[in-house]
Amino acid sequence: MIDLTKLQTFLHVAQRMSFSEAAIQLSLTQPTISHHIKALERGLGVELFDRSGRVLRLTEAGTLLLPRARKLVHDAFEIQQLMESVEDRIGGQLRIACSTTTGKYVLPQFAARFHEQHPGVNISVMRCTSPLVVPQLLKEEADLGVVSYDACGDGMECQEFFNDHIILIVPATHPWASRQSIEPSELLETPLIIREPTSGTHRALLAELGKHSITFDDMDICLEVGNSEAIVKAVEVGFGVSFVSRLAADWAIDKGTVVEVPVAGFNLHRKVFLIRSEVRESHRAVEAFWGFVHDPANADLLRLAER
Repeated sequence: MIDLTKLQTFLHVAQRMSFSEAAIQLSLTQPTISHHIKALERGLGVELFDRSGRVLRLTEAGTLLLPRARKLVHDAFEIQQLMESVEDRIGGQLRIACSTTTGKYVLPQFAARFHEQHPGVNISVMRCTSPLVVPQLLKEEADLGVVSYDACGDGMECQEFFNDHIILIVPATHPWASRQSIEPSELLETPLIIREPTSGTHRALLAELGKHSITFDDMDICLEVGNSEAIVKAVEVGFGVSFVSRLAADWAIDKGTVVEVPVAGFNLHRKVFLIRSEVRESHRAVEAFWGFVHDPANADLLRLAER
């Protein structure tokens, strides 16, 4: 009999092609992940991964198992949901793929409050890059997604979650730190740290600069970083200035090592969306969370996200 827990471990390793990343995602140790995979391989009598090279690869057996493992795990969750619905309670697993920095701050609070109401639901918030959220939903590796772009259409249903405010931060020692505001043209005069092109912050900043006839080619881009927390650290030590989510910069602003500086005429924010697959039948935990995020009782969490 195939152990579903070990099959789930196989799916996480196959998705990331990394034992260590699967361990982080599942909150397990790497030796435990290795043990699960070896036990599954022994039970099936085949090797599922080629470990001979520097890069982990699926064997032919692993490639054949992958789609069947997805279906088997999915069917097991569906059975669990069905049985729990007989007793009129919500349970099972809720997997939320999140690609936004702000989602990492806001989602855990929503998840904790949701779990208080529905203790039978096990919630996983999965970190991933923006281009991977929709594929994870379509492959049924996630139940919901949080993205910073409008993903409606092409089989996706979406609703606005909250507005993420993006601000300009500078080191506390920067000449702008004592200013009430700066003009957009002054952004051409100082080194700028930016997010990667696929990020919502990058797209929002590019659009706002365009309203003032400024492009990135006009600016002194000194660094491109794919992580907002790392950008705040870089600004803190004086490498440049940057536009980041206020939620990501709050700790450094409170500490006094970076300063928020308004830019005249800038209204910089991005909408964050909650999305799900239209073609897949949602289980009760998905439906419950879909409505939960805009329950009036959670208005305080949305205000925290949008401050």
